[in-house]
Order: sequence, then structure tokens, then C-alpha cells
Amino acid sequence: MRVNPVLVEVERSGFVESRHRGSAVGLAADGSVAVSAGEPDHPVFPRSANKPMQAVAMLRAGLDLDGELLALAAGSHSGEDFHVAGVERLLASVGLGAGDLRCPEAWPLDPEAERQVVRDGGGRSALRMNCSGKHAGMLAACVAAGWSTDDYLDPQHPLQVSTAAVVAELTGEKPAATGVDGCGAPLFAVSVTGIARAFRRLVLAGPGTPERRVADAMRAHPQWTSGTRREELRLMEAVPGLIVKCGAEGVDAFAAADGRAGAVKIDDGAMRARTPVTVALLRAVGLDGDAAVLDALAAPLLHGGAAPAGAVRIAPGALLR
Repeated sequence: MRVNPVLVEVERSGFVESRHRGSAVGLAADGSVAVSAGEPDHPVFPRSANKPMQAVAMLRAGLDLDGELLALAAGSHSGEDFHVAGVERLLASVGLGAGDLRCPEAWPLDPEAERQVVRDGGGRSALRMNCSGKHAGMLAACVAAGWSTDDYLDPQHPLQVSTAAVVAELTGEKPAATGVDGCGAPLFAVSVTGIARAFRRLVLAGPGTPERRVADAMRAHPQWTSGTRREELRLMEAVPGLIVKCGAEGVDAFAAADGRAGAVKIDDGAMRARTPVTVALLRAVGLDGDAAVLDALAAPLLHGGAAPAGAVRIAPGALLR
């Protein structure tokens, strides 16, 4: 495998102080590759970019869910109070509680929500963990299907076997490896191109199908898939009809209603590098939106003291057509 190119440069005071390599792909509306960088056909762990695919498996198992709670099950929430209340509602609907989640306890991803928990004398919680919506959805799907819930994270559990098949179907690839995600759920390695292909299939599926229900829920309730102060929310608000899902270790994936899609994986896992590449991919496949928002996300500012001193931005010539 050759070394992936530098996709993002971190420039401070006119000096490039850091560089992030990675692979990326942008698909045209017809599914052909419009733009790429590095080796997007090499398998990676999508991390939480898996979640919309996992949500499809939940619906196929019999989970009757739509709207904000489906968006929550397909997302990585910020641990804000309304997210926690949503997870509790979903669990209560099938007679379960926080003790059944089996995901790690964590602080909220949202800094303000974390500060509020501290001010209130609280601490880490499984409910605040960003994957708790997915875990609640998986548990509810198991109840709907009549499957056991105490071992639902086992790769051989019927839900996880079904999920692996859904990931293979949507990506068009047999997973190259099975691992364990940070939340404890099984994780499937597929290519960056496969991730983009899967997101494209979500938005192009027929109305009422599990795939389209997930896409529609994410579009209608983007604050439930991420949070009120997240880059994914800003992207979905800036580009009408877009779905976006990030994953740990520098993964991003998106798709527009007409089938244009893309994905990125940053080799060193730097989360700060993914969004500038995502914006570059959006623009490379011809997706426009609120230019001011996209410009800000394309080159997040660095500061020296209180004044701007540089930015994190796409490297010149990083994307190949």
C-alpha cells in the first residue's frame, strides 16, 4: 500500500506546522467517482459512520421507530439533556433502563453540557455517552424481534449477524475485518468508497424503506444525530437535503438527496482534519449551500492569543479528479 497524500495542512503565521494524510472519495449522482485522494478502496474502520447502517439493521429486525428517536439511534449525540431524555424514552418504551445499555460511562461530548453536569454535581454516565442512542435502539430492536438483550453486543448475536449483512449489502463489500468499537459494539472494516456508496444508497432508497427512513430522520432532526453545537449540524443546515455522519479517528461521510456522496478517513485520526476535507468534497461534487458557513468550516481558525493566527485547511491539489 502506498502512502496516502497530505490532505490537510495546519498553517500558523504563514508556516505549515502540521500535516494530516488520508484518503477520500466523492461520488457523482450516478455513483461514479468524481474526485478522490489516496487509496479510498483500502479498508478502514468507519467507527460511528457505521451508525446509519446499524440503524437500518435495527429497522429490518422489526424496530418501529421514526423521527427524532430514529435520528438519535443513528447518531452520535452530544450528551445534552434532550438527548438523555430521548434515550430514556426509547429504553422505557421496551421496559428497559440505563443499566441495560452496556456502553461505557462518559462525559457529554458537548463542552457546555459537560460543564453543566459538573455544576449540577453529576458525573460520567452511560446515558450521556455518545453511543447510548444506538445502544438503546439495538436493545429495542432485540425486544421487537424476540431476541435476548443480555448478550446483544456479541458478534454472533442475531442482531449483529444481521448488521454485518446489512453493512455488506449497503457498501457492496464483504467486511475485511470485525473489531470492537469504543462503545463495545461490533465494528466492521470497509473501504472509504464503500462507506460513501452506503450513504448514497440510504438517500436513494424508496420512501418508507428502512434505508430511506434513516436518511429522512437524520435530515429532519440533525440536532438529534449530533448536537446543537456540532459541525455535522452546521453542515446539514448549510446544505439542504444533506446527511452527514462523523466517526472517531477522523472519519466523515455524507450524501445528498440526488445521490452525490463522499467519505474521508484521516490516517492519524485527527478529528480537526475531517471537516475541511468534507467541505472540499462537497464542493468538488458540485454541492452548494450557505457559503459563509462552508467557508468557516473549510478553514477553522487558529489563534495566537486573542487574534487569528492561521487555519486548518485542505492542502493544495489534495483532491484528484
